[in-house]
Amino acid sequence: QVQLVESGGGLVQAGGSLRLSCAASGRTISSYAMGWFRQAPGKEREFVGAIHWNPSITVYADSVKGRFTISRDNAESTVYLQMNSLKPEDTAVYYCAAKPGLIAAVDPRGYVYWGQGTQVTVSS
Repeated sequence: QVQLVESGGGLVQAGGSLRLSCAASGRTISSYAMGWFRQAPGKEREFVGAIHWNPSITVYADSVKGRFTISRDNAESTVYLQMNSLKPEDTAVYYCAAKPGLIAAVDPRGYVYWGQGTQVTVSS
C-alpha cells in the first residue's frame, strides 16, 4: 500500500510559477512510475505528465510541454511538478498517482494509488 499526499497548490497570477510535491509513504516509490493528472470543474481527469523509474525519462501532455517539469527523489519518496508560465486554463485539482512497474503511462487506469489532490488556481 502506498499513500500519496500532494502539497504546494494555491492561487497564482498568469505567468507565475508553482511547485507541487507528492510525498509517498507506506512503501518506497522506487519501483513505481509516477504520474500527475488534473481535473478542472466539469471536465474529465486528464494526463499532465509522468516520470519513469529512471528519472531521466519523462513524458508530458502537449498542453504543458516546455512549461512543466516532473522530477523525483526516490530516496525521499517524493515527486515534484514544477509549473512555470502558468495559464488560467491550468486551473484544476492536481493529483499524483503511482503505477506499479517502471514505465510511465498516459492512461490513468494504469495507476493504482492516488493522492487526494491539491487545488491550483491561475488568475488572469
